[in-house]
Amino acid sequence: MTPPGRLSDNVAHFVRLLRAAGLPVGPGHTIAAVRALSAIDVTAKRQFFWALHGTLVSKREHRHIFESAFRLFWRDPFGADEALNALLSRSQIPVEKPTRRAPARLSAEDESAPRPSVDPDRDTTQQIPLRMAFSPTEVLRTKDFEEMTAAEVMQAREVIRSLKLDLRPVLTRRHQSDPNGRFVDLRRTLQTSVRTGGCPLPLERKSMKTRRPAIVALCDISGSMESYSRILLHFFHTLTNAADRVHTLVFGTRLTNITRLLRDRDVDRALDRIGDTVQDWYGGTRIGAALRHFNLHWSRRLLAQGAVVLLVTDGLDREGGEGIGFEARRLNRSCRSLIWLNPLLRYRAFAPRAAGIRALLPEVDEHRPVHNLDSLARLAEVLSGKTLTGAPPHRPL
Repeated sequence: MTPPGRLSDNVAHFVRLLRAAGLPVGPGHTIAAVRALSAIDVTAKRQFFWALHGTLVSKREHRHIFESAFRLFWRDPFGADEALNALLSRSQIPVEKPTRRAPARLSAEDESAPRPSVDPDRDTTQQIPLRMAFSPTEVLRTKDFEEMTAAEVMQAREVIRSLKLDLRPVLTRRHQSDPNGRFVDLRRTLQTSVRTGGCPLPLERKSMKTRRPAIVALCDISGSMESYSRILLHFFHTLTNAADRVHTLVFGTRLTNITRLLRDRDVDRALDRIGDTVQDWYGGTRIGAALRHFNLHWSRRLLAQGAVVLLVTDGLDREGGEGIGFEARRLNRSCRSLIWLNPLLRYRAFAPRAAGIRALLPEVDEHRPVHNLDSLARLAEVLSGKTLTGAPPHRPL
């Protein structure tokens, strides 16, 4: 069975690239590689890599060339010339360097291919602006919102719209009639005994009601959050229209409730109305003042029944973290769970150095990244089916 689409043609191009780079491969290796790919799931990057590696690499000294060629070529099969130029600049195999195009640059940021034995610090000097060809959907899921093109943002919006957001129900303090309930309903038992004269005396039972918790989102729309806030508003629009009791407020230098605007089924019209209503887009951030305003004017109305609060901010505050710790602690005591969604967690070397981050970090129940579609999908899973760490699952609303 031949792999679908133009994958077999791309494999042939890849084999030619390896041969031009000095590897002893030919038509027989192309046929073997295509057969290997027909036996695996080609959308699985690791399987794809090792299927080609097992059929095209025969010597240990060729592994480095193969790994570099794989990462370059499978981002864009038709950019083979740029890939070969960059590859030959690092190859130690003596072959004639083509002169058709100038050498391109290789990116260290690209994680689109597995790196079984390559030092991640070794490829930091060159960059090629190519795109992964064999799994574009997977690349989109892991791509940072800040790096997306306009077309990719449109695709990301469609992915967000398809997210499953079935919020996990929690126990309330109210009860309901349940023949298999763990509690005896004394009132209904006495009412029933009046009709039967007290003989026999059947025990009526009841159980605690469940209800989906309210979700309150506080989203930072300051300048440092520009690349993330608009896409996250699409997420909150989907959340608002998929569940009841979802409230969204945005803040920069002031706090604005946009819940009613997000209830419009047309997301573009909703965002246009939000753009006209909110006056502090992409300015400074006053996190402490925004949390204080929420605690004074909104918390009793929105957090009365154990809501889950999603605080979306990078923690960079123009007032040096003033008041953030106190107000965040007060907010945490008023809600069921306080989850901080921070796009800065995308960096492996993230450290709480800013005053606002240091003040906020001890007062939250969870600190999660929110910078790509994968992080939003994991957040949706947490809200749908996993226990929130800020409160035990048995604590009633």
